[in-house]
Amino acid sequence: MSGTAIAAVQLTSTVDLESNLRAVERLVAVAAERGAGLVVLPEAFACADPARTLAMGAAESTSEGPLRRFLAGLAKSHHIWLVGGTIPLGDTGGRPRAACLLFGPDGTECARYDKMHLFDVDLPDAHQNYRESARISPGEHIVTVPTPFGVLGLGVCYDLRFPEMFRVQFQRGMSLLALPSAFTRVTGEAHWHVLLRARAIENQCWVIAPNQGGRQTPTRECYGGSVIIDPWGRVLASAATGEAVLVAEPDHSTLTELRQRLPVAAHQRLRVPDPDSVPGEDLEGQPV
Repeated sequence: MSGTAIAAVQLTSTVDLESNLRAVERLVAVAAERGAGLVVLPEAFACADPARTLAMGAAESTSEGPLRRFLAGLAKSHHIWLVGGTIPLGDTGGRPRAACLLFGPDGTECARYDKMHLFDVDLPDAHQNYRESARISPGEHIVTVPTPFGVLGLGVCYDLRFPEMFRVQFQRGMSLLALPSAFTRVTGEAHWHVLLRARAIENQCWVIAPNQGGRQTPTRECYGGSVIIDPWGRVLASAATGEAVLVAEPDHSTLTELRQRLPVAAHQRLRVPDPDSVPGEDLEGQPV
């Protein structure tokens, strides 16, 4: 593993696939050189062209898909854990999933989270009508995975507005959350940082939140503002717009002390049912 630090990579991905992938290669190399052993890419890092979603999803249906091989190769060449933002994957009723894949330092695909909450909203910007469900099928399962950095929770962009999802991850023992995003400028200016800090504080975890940062198409502009936040809600690293690499060193002893001094898990009276639990399983017996 390159190091013990965690990193968020901010991009301004456009419709030019090859240019986007070159930027990813360059910035992931910078993160690894700066000591990152866990690197997180933003949502839709490969291409901002919705018209290509279905074809790209079909191409990624096996582990030999070009983007899956690209991400596996990056993880292996830098010997890092890599959260591959999102890629279209598979074909569910003519619509792929927005899949967030985790790769280990040997290039193995270790986990997959399919974005659950889809961005179907109307905003006062140039794009106006966002209908993600027209081209993407929603996921069904909440994902946490053990890593050398702690139990990692995976979420994507619009998921941020649904705290019950992250509470389930907290109940499973999550200590850090990766949230690849493409938050728009309008919603980002209003809510991005306050929601991220809230998720970090209430779940006592590190948050690694890489966002798209800038104008991706003539009508789509993302806020940027990528951050790494500690379990107390402090912003350890942040970006404005454009490309950026954020790196921070998580202090695990700080998290242990915080959870001892402020034992939220022990005080929790209302638990969120885990949709992936075995029927009849005792939720009170789950680790927190």
